[in-house]
Amino acid sequence: MKHDDEMHTLTGAYALDALTEEEREAFAAHLEHCPACSQEVRGFDATAARLAAGVALAPPPGMKAAVLHGVGAVRQLPPEVPVVRGPARRLRLLTRRAGPWAVAASVAAAATLGGVSLWQGRQAEQARQQADQAAARSQDVTSVLTAPDARITHGRTGNGAAATVVASAARDRAVFLAAGLPPAGPGRTYQLWFADHGVMRPAGLLARDGAVLMHGAVGRAGAVGLTLEPAGGSPQPTGSPLLLLGLPA
Repeated sequence: MKHDDEMHTLTGAYALDALTEEEREAFAAHLEHCPACSQEVRGFDATAARLAAGVALAPPPGMKAAVLHGVGAVRQLPPEVPVVRGPARRLRLLTRRAGPWAVAASVAAAATLGGVSLWQGRQAEQARQQADQAAARSQDVTSVLTAPDARITHGRTGNGAAATVVASAARDRAVFLAAGLPPAGPGRTYQLWFADHGVMRPAGLLARDGAVLMHGAVGRAGAVGLTLEPAGGSPQPTGSPLLLLGLPA
């Protein structure tokens, strides 16, 4: 059983249901008389709710149309065909029964379906790779949220979006979450920064709402910034920060 002073480190794990039954019961009792932990748990609950949106994947373009187009040509059972020895004899039988134009059409149809199957296979592999990448990003984010020393702070950007930063000194990483972020606009992107004693260090781009693991170590940074930059990002901020949020101690 953890001592009461250790309970303060379990807020992230409690919010993500990552405690044992015994630890969960003990922490629930601790919450009844610890306003600070109760506030942190509420913050982590909101963070976890937005985490799924941050790693969600849209299906590859055209996949639905391709599946609907090809489903009518898929047999539930393979066709029953007579056993014929040798490809030459098979071709002669097909030609004699159906005519050369029908055979040519069948060959062309088979080639087309083969091309569709190959395309669908590539799309499926691409989707699998995207899912693996999303799972890896989710694990990285979760490792920060469930760190024993994870601390959370909230703020609001200059354009009205809600922002949350979760930082772990033990992991030396930070997670940024946004909700209600307006579109950056054509040729523009949101960029994250670590503020190191007045020096802004690039920490990744943010395309939309959701959770993102900030690039690089937290180090000695005392704040996190958000700016609106040209597409692709900038080595230094080109305008005033939309947000400058102090990192939790």
